[in-house]
Amino acid sequence: MAVIKHKKHGSCVACGENNPAGLRLRFRRQADGSVRAATFCRGALTGYDGLLHGGVAALMLDSAMAHCLFGHGVTAYTAELKLKYKAPVRIGRAAELRASLEKDHDPLYLTRGELLQDGEVKVSAEAKFMRGEEP
Repeated sequence: MAVIKHKKHGSCVACGENNPAGLRLRFRRQADGSVRAATFCRGALTGYDGLLHGGVAALMLDSAMAHCLFGHGVTAYTAELKLKYKAPVRIGRAAELRASLEKDHDPLYLTRGELLQDGEVKVSAEAKFMRGEEP
C-alpha cells in the first residue's frame, strides 16, 4: 500500500519529511480504508523514565486519524480528541498505530485510533474532525 502524504504537511512534527526534529510517521492506507504505521519509541520521546510521554502518544494518534481522513480525500482539523491510556508504552521498542473512519457526517467526521505495542492496545483514541479549507 502507498504511503499517504498531504502536500501541506512537509514540516509537520508528526509526519513531515522536512522536520529534522519530527517523528516522520509513514501511514499506509489499508484495503478497508483504515491506515497503519510502524514506529519506534526512541529515548527522546520519554516522559517517565522508560515510558513514552503521554502527549507524544496523543500526537501520534491524532496524526493517524488525520491521515485516515487524508486517505479518504478529506482535509479536516481536530475538533475533539479523547484518549484512554490503558497501559504504559515502553521506550526502546516498536509500536504500531492504526486509525479508521467511523462516521462521515460531512463536514464532521468521527474517527478511532489505537497505539499498540507487542500486539496489545496501550492507548486508544476517538476524535471528531471538522472539514476545513486548506491553508
